[in-house]
Amino acid sequence: MGISREQALDCFNSDDLIGIGMEADAVRRALHPEGVVSYAIDRRIDCASTPFETICEQIRETVERGGTGVTLRGAVDAERKIDWYERLLAGVREQFPAVWLHCFSASEILTIAEDAGLSVKDTILRLQDAGLGSIPGDDAGILDDAVKQENARGKWSVAGWVAVHRAAHELGIRTTAAMTFGAGESFEQRLNHLEVVRQLQEETGGFTAFAPVSFQPRKAGVSGFEEATAVESMKTLAVARMVLDNVENVQTDLETQGLKVLQMGLRFGANDVGSVLLDGTDDTTEEDLRRVIRGAGFRPVQRDTLYRTMFLS
Repeated sequence: MGISREQALDCFNSDDLIGIGMEADAVRRALHPEGVVSYAIDRRIDCASTPFETICEQIRETVERGGTGVTLRGAVDAERKIDWYERLLAGVREQFPAVWLHCFSASEILTIAEDAGLSVKDTILRLQDAGLGSIPGDDAGILDDAVKQENARGKWSVAGWVAVHRAAHELGIRTTAAMTFGAGESFEQRLNHLEVVRQLQEETGGFTAFAPVSFQPRKAGVSGFEEATAVESMKTLAVARMVLDNVENVQTDLETQGLKVLQMGLRFGANDVGSVLLDGTDDTTEEDLRRVIRGAGFRPVQRDTLYRTMFLS
């Protein structure tokens, strides 16, 4: 049983950062006593603006560099119907049967379903039949409809996001969850988010991992916000680990915090450092991640999308 809402709020308001980190680290050790930290090698591809031949070239390069999966994303528009996505998935699966397809956020799936006049479950089932392996949850923003979403779920409500992930879990499709914090929400609203994830995980057990990610106002082109500090990021990570003790894996964030803070996160409850992305968005190499993991006192493990280990060293 994770910590209570009252205990979580006390942690958010506490100045005892080291004590909070130690409590979160104890949860990590209970779930992962083997002393390893995992990472993946994969690629994100904008399938809406990339020709199919180029998508295949990028996947082939990913496989050659040790990658095991790709994330296909892209803004859904009226010109692309569900059969377009089915053809895309089937075409990739035909050429790369061993590559795992972690594709389409809840907001994208809801838009596809609405456009096709299908239920969420039927939409996911059709995509699954075409090759969909799992679904990313990084479009959640803050799962509280009172919070203005910046580049997150768009028009879709918390209920819609939950409906996609619940339907996927019922079909045997694993998904991930994330929280983008630091865009003006309160600590209570962050806890509302964590409680939504925890409750659905208790119901289905379908989440493989959770990742708290700090909002990047400059990247999003939004003014009026300051980026979350390293202290706030560590505290949020630790609270997430303690609340979500029913989610096996919690990820420390590389893209927004950098290697030093990422390494610190491994003592604040995280057991995963995310991905070496082969899409040119970051200069971090696989050896960088392995060095940071070892420096924190752990052994690095490459994993696949479903957190199955590939090799240990």
